[in-house]
Amino acid sequence: MTIDKNELKKLIRDIPGFPKEGIVFRDITPLLSDAAGLAAAVRIMADPFRDRRIELVVGAESRGFIFGTAIAQELNCGFVPVRKPGKLPAATIEQEYELEYGTDKLEMHSDAIQAGQRVLIVDDLLATGGTMQACCAMVEKLAGEIVGISFLIELTFLKGREKLKEYEIHTAIVYDSE
Repeated sequence: MTIDKNELKKLIRDIPGFPKEGIVFRDITPLLSDAAGLAAAVRIMADPFRDRRIELVVGAESRGFIFGTAIAQELNCGFVPVRKPGKLPAATIEQEYELEYGTDKLEMHSDAIQAGQRVLIVDDLLATGGTMQACCAMVEKLAGEIVGISFLIELTFLKGREKLKEYEIHTAIVYDSE
């Protein structure tokens, strides 16, 4: 049996009031623990990019690692981790990005991408777009070619897609409201 997007959405648990009142957290752990659901999520996220000659998948800490490595295996290519500062052992580049209150930084190894390599960037969630915008900036600093971006979930009401207008974006599951 093949799981479609609607059935996949049923594997995501809503947690009202987490991490604070007024937020509905989309908990993907039930999906991750379901073998068929996890396989379907990876397939659905990878499908639009199967014939696009992807050479590397880039994924941001931490849930981008889960989907990124699986999609890299699915597309028969390598994986590049993006981490919080101080977590990578070799020379890095960094990118600052905006949070609701303040800023944060992400890092990538400075030799992770060669000029012209075809890159798919993957994460579990598109909310405000700040994390993905930082990932894209680092790939471009290293002269990688961003073929597209794939998310498991998009929260359209937070308008993160607007920060990523220049890229092809694919999302498996969409929520139009909290």
